[in-house]
Amino acid sequence: MRTFVSATKFFLKSGVKGPGYLEIVDGKFGEYFSNLPEEEVTLIDHSDKWIAPGLVDTHIHGYMNHDVMDNDAEGIKVMSEALLACGVTSFLPTTLTSSKKLLKEVAATVGSVQKEVTGAKIQGIYFEGPFFTEEYKGAQNPSYFGDPDIETFHEWQEASGGIIKKIALAPEREGVKKFVEQVTSESVVVSLGHSNGTLEDAAEAVEAGASVFVHAFNGMRGLNHREPGMVGALLSLRDVFSELICDGHHVHPSAASILMEKAGHDHVALITDCMMAGGMPDGDYILGEFPVVVKEGTARMQEGNLAGSILKLKEAIKNVVDWGLATPEQAVMMASLVPAISCKLDDVCGMIKKGRDADFIVLNPDMTLEATYLDGKQRYAISK
Repeated sequence: MRTFVSATKFFLKSGVKGPGYLEIVDGKFGEYFSNLPEEEVTLIDHSDKWIAPGLVDTHIHGYMNHDVMDNDAEGIKVMSEALLACGVTSFLPTTLTSSKKLLKEVAATVGSVQKEVTGAKIQGIYFEGPFFTEEYKGAQNPSYFGDPDIETFHEWQEASGGIIKKIALAPEREGVKKFVEQVTSESVVVSLGHSNGTLEDAAEAVEAGASVFVHAFNGMRGLNHREPGMVGALLSLRDVFSELICDGHHVHPSAASILMEKAGHDHVALITDCMMAGGMPDGDYILGEFPVVVKEGTARMQEGNLAGSILKLKEAIKNVVDWGLATPEQAVMMASLVPAISCKLDDVCGMIKKGRDADFIVLNPDMTLEATYLDGKQRYAISK
């Protein structure tokens, strides 16, 4: 018997359609139909809801009291399961600046557990650092900073089993151009951030192949009329993507609006930059090697600087709609297809497409999450 999902709207790559029916075949997406076939079928009824691709979080350090840098396979499995309640069906576990040895061990651990997780799917690893500069270190430990080193990166990549998909660096470091050219030739995405770089520094790195800016506006030299800096670069350079944290604390909605208007919604990737306190009560936590206090919706270091976030990606898509910055269709795109494209993952996630794993979410018209499906099976539903 054929199985169909019914809904008022479907957020397909070609646009929003509905009301209609989407076939699920052996855990994969099938065809979309405006009308049900005239035969007996199994119907998954979400007729007053919206169906969207599963969300893709390409920058997330931790969740539910676990951190990628804990180097704990079981903790990563907990993260994977818990992220389904955030609408996330694919993610890139994200490292922090640390010793070369620990980063190698973490890469190996994530690589070993990639196929074992049973919740949100690990689509690769994001190395955030350690090739940064101290002026905008954020919650990164500057004692481990250094210039890009291709041999060290290859050690990490080998340890991971070849699944490092993205690495962030500061474009003003020595040897960036050669490093970027090499790793991008190996299909690794380079993002730019935690940087006091100039527009010229960023442009040179982009010419070499860098294509993403780390958490736009945060951890980077701001816009100045005499030196546009990193913010000027992400607003003016073409064919680049910008990560954006829309929790209402990291970036003012007006600044987020400027970025979306200038770059286009199709070049802004909503991310969380979530740390271990995500999904947990207020209190004291650790990010990397630093103590962090979580209260009033923020995670801050002792000196008051923001230290990652406790944002859920399902909240980000609701926020940008509630703030009037995006349509529901654009919001979903910025948290699914755009992150996937920006990290070269759109061949496996980020859209509803025939033959792909049927990873999708069910949204209410107010953009709240109703349910999450993985491989065509409901794995999370809001408690009634």
